[in-house]
Amino acid sequence: MTRDPRLVPGAFVRHPARPDWGLGQIQSAAGWHLTVNFEERGKLTLDLRHVRLELVTPARPPR
Repeated sequence: MTRDPRLVPGAFVRHPARPDWGLGQIQSAAGWHLTVNFEERGKLTLDLRHVRLELVTPARPPR
């Protein structure tokens, strides 16, 4: 199992099992843990070994 390298701060994601949470933006990433701010649920820290997120929009590369 490997972590999706596109799941980085700035990327937008959805939690397929919790569509009611709305769109989330990744705030920080450390190892298997992501802090995501969801529209309808707020800020949560998720362990990617137990949750599979769906990438909606990749983070924009720095200019």
